Amino acid sequence: MDRRFFIKSGSIALASFGMMTAAPSFLKRALAESLEKTGKRKTLIAIFQRGAVDGLNVVVPFGESAYYDMRPNIAVPKPNGGAEAAINLDGFFGLHPSLASFKSLWDSKRLAIVHASGSPDNTRSHFDAQDYMESGTPGVKSTRDGWLNRYLQAKTDSEKSLFRAVSMTQQTPRAMQGRAPTLAISNLADFRIRAGQSSASVQGGFEDLYDEAVSDQLHGTGKETFEAINYLKQVNPAQYKAENGATYPNTPFANALRQTAQLIKAGVGLEVAFTDIGGWDTHVNEGNQQGQLGNLLRQFSQSIAALYTDLGQRMDDVVILTMSEFGRTARENGNRGTDHGHANAMFVVGNSVRGGKVYGQWPGLKSDQLYEGRDLALTTDFRDVFGEIAQKHLGANNFKSIFPGYEASSSKFRGFLG
Repeated sequence: MDRRFFIKSGSIALASFGMMTAAPSFLKRALAESLEKTGKRKTLIAIFQRGAVDGLNVVVPFGESAYYDMRPNIAVPKPNGGAEAAINLDGFFGLHPSLASFKSLWDSKRLAIVHASGSPDNTRSHFDAQDYMESGTPGVKSTRDGWLNRYLQAKTDSEKSLFRAVSMTQQTPRAMQGRAPTLAISNLADFRIRAGQSSASVQGGFEDLYDEAVSDQLHGTGKETFEAINYLKQVNPAQYKAENGATYPNTPFANALRQTAQLIKAGVGLEVAFTDIGGWDTHVNEGNQQGQLGNLLRQFSQSIAALYTDLGQRMDDVVILTMSEFGRTARENGNRGTDHGHANAMFVVGNSVRGGKVYGQWPGLKSDQLYEGRDLALTTDFRDVFGEIAQKHLGANNFKSIFPGYEASSSKFRGFLG
């Protein structure tokens, strides 16, 4: 952590909030230098649905009778034009009615779905499955870094930026841990920094950090740096004005996406963004068109739709990807919920996406088609989804370093990106 870090941190947030007119002159100069060096680039926003979302009630296979046979209490009704039924997509699949905010993205071919996708590992442990998906090495617990960090390590031709990789979370997620520098920021006024393998918490106050530091370099940053940080801490995030009529829900998840939009608009060289949203472990009273799952899906979809609308034409250079560690059982359980399953559904959003289509081979829901006799079977490895985005959107080609031990190939891509 040096003076340049602190100054750029302050500059970025001030620009994002449109507060540069009142900023100290040295912050303005630092921001100008940062923008000149970083410029425009492609960005991936990765969203992790922690807890294993029920993909069968999210992207509903209403064209398959077995779906209704196995879910007498929690199945989403077939499309009938009403607000309580599935939203018809292609005559076979439909969206959960709480995902109504996604329909315009689907119709404009900006939203693609990869169904029956996920990890080939058979674990039903949340911890292990999340670790495998974020490390990009299913079944291997010894992997030290995450797949997004390995992408950052492998993509050596891009201009490095302090804000190249940012996670809007309290801690650095597994996917972004590794040798490449990343930032974890819960919000722009009170954040935690992680660079490579070392980390420092600044939640106790920048003055405390200054007093406790033993580094001569940190002690020499000067009073103006801390004045700038104190100035930054007084900036109210509510002053940010979304564009194009976008309205974000008043939730932590929506706030994380709103601040991601701020960083993109600031032009600070954001290449990889990450955030997550929990609550998907619906063992009891999951609900169908209404209930626990539907309430969470509503804020999930409204937040992503708001982000898309807010960014406008900037979505030409942005792809949003959603993921979850595994799906849920095809049959409902005795508590009108679902238990830990296998394959799932992933959403891909962006102006470069070949949307309006459900990608992947549908394995079916008959008893002899289910994985281990109970779950949706896997037909698309999540690494092929990650790999298609890494290559076609972010420009990476070194698959062996990003997905060690996996024979990744463009021939396995589903084609949801042009």
